[in-house]
Amino acid sequence: MSKSNLFLKQYLENKKEVGAIAPSSKFLRNRMMSPINFHRSSVIIELGAGNGIFTKEILKRMRSESKLFVFEINTVFYDKLCNEINDPRVTIYNESADQLHNKMQEHNIDQVDAIVSSLPYAVIPIRTKYNILNSCLSTLSPDGVYVQFQYSLNAHKLLKKKFSKVTLDFTPINMPPAFIYRCKP
Repeated sequence: MSKSNLFLKQYLENKKEVGAIAPSSKFLRNRMMSPINFHRSSVIIELGAGNGIFTKEILKRMRSESKLFVFEINTVFYDKLCNEINDPRVTIYNESADQLHNKMQEHNIDQVDAIVSSLPYAVIPIRTKYNILNSCLSTLSPDGVYVQFQYSLNAHKLLKKKFSKVTLDFTPINMPPAFIYRCKP
């Protein structure tokens, strides 16, 4: 099954888990990666990895001694990630993103340098959104960065409420066009 068909199928079958109808474009991928200092980052988190478009890009850019922790709640995408990504720097969880803080504690990690999120906030219940963002903020280093894309501006107010600085970017060259939020604690 093609990547596009897999996304559409998962979206139609699991609208509370999957918020995209197609894989992200290289333009969105590059915009999502640009705020991250890969030379300095030791620990990176990815939330809502889907089929691994961002995961593979992060692994290409990060240092050999860095660690990547990936959270994907959809079991089809989780299985695909586990089958396609064989890199000792990455740990993949089939768990909700609100478990981020707990999982980092299990690894004796107090702070992370960057969080890359593709979570579909438009379909996530408000309490879960707050739990996820609180978990991110309690784990993100003071000079870290949280990068999130969305297909609407619905999350803007929530992110501005949670983060001290939120910068908004946009790429029309994606299906659908996407807003990119760059957030600092």
